[in-house]
Amino acid sequence: MKAIIIDDERLARTELRKLLQDFPEIEIVDEAANADEGLSKIENLNPDLIFLDIQMPGKTGFDLLNELDRAPHVIFTTAYDEFALKAFEVNALDYLLKPIEPKRLADAIHKLNAAENSNSNNTTATDANRSLLTEHDQVFVKDGERCWFVKLSDIRLFESVGNYAKVFFGNNKPLILKSLNALEERLDEKVFFRANRKHIVNMRMIDKIEPYFNGGLLLELKGGEKIEVSRRQTVKFKEMMSL
Repeated sequence: MKAIIIDDERLARTELRKLLQDFPEIEIVDEAANADEGLSKIENLNPDLIFLDIQMPGKTGFDLLNELDRAPHVIFTTAYDEFALKAFEVNALDYLLKPIEPKRLADAIHKLNAAENSNSNNTTATDANRSLLTEHDQVFVKDGERCWFVKLSDIRLFESVGNYAKVFFGNNKPLILKSLNALEERLDEKVFFRANRKHIVNMRMIDKIEPYFNGGLLLELKGGEKIEVSRRQTVKFKEMMSL
């Protein structure tokens, strides 16, 4: 499993490298000393995991995650405990306080392996049914005791909520146990567009498009939802929508 260490303290990066020698399944492919450098290396190397400091010069670790369209697994490494709640709100696997204890690191790697095994089992179970869905296909959606048989063209938005995805159609917003990445693999990219790390929108359901902060776009859907398109995805969106 490829990993990148992102931390502004060189000694902290060196110490973490030493600790990770006990875990041969983790391959450290690079390091970064700040968020911008980390962002560039994530995009170039596509790691499975990042060890991420929070307080760094310039942008924080949270700022870095907000700029990613698809986030790898994240284990935070920080000297401050006040960010723990926010860390788990962005679906971090673990939150390690410096100086990092070998036992806590082992626990974090155990969580990582469990998450990977779960993903592998889910992939194996669904391999037989991974053909691309079109907007004319109907899908079965179940949330608790309620069930729907929905035409994909009627779904205007998928929103990531932890390990679930919220499905927006009509006045309904049920949760399904699917990641946005898994959904994206089966949806027609000509119709369903990954606007940012948390949202996939049905381009047929876009009502308004406006310029937005930092070179991005703001989409207003027919249901009234307003979705920001990240700066990087804005370039792709404009290419897809232009003549």
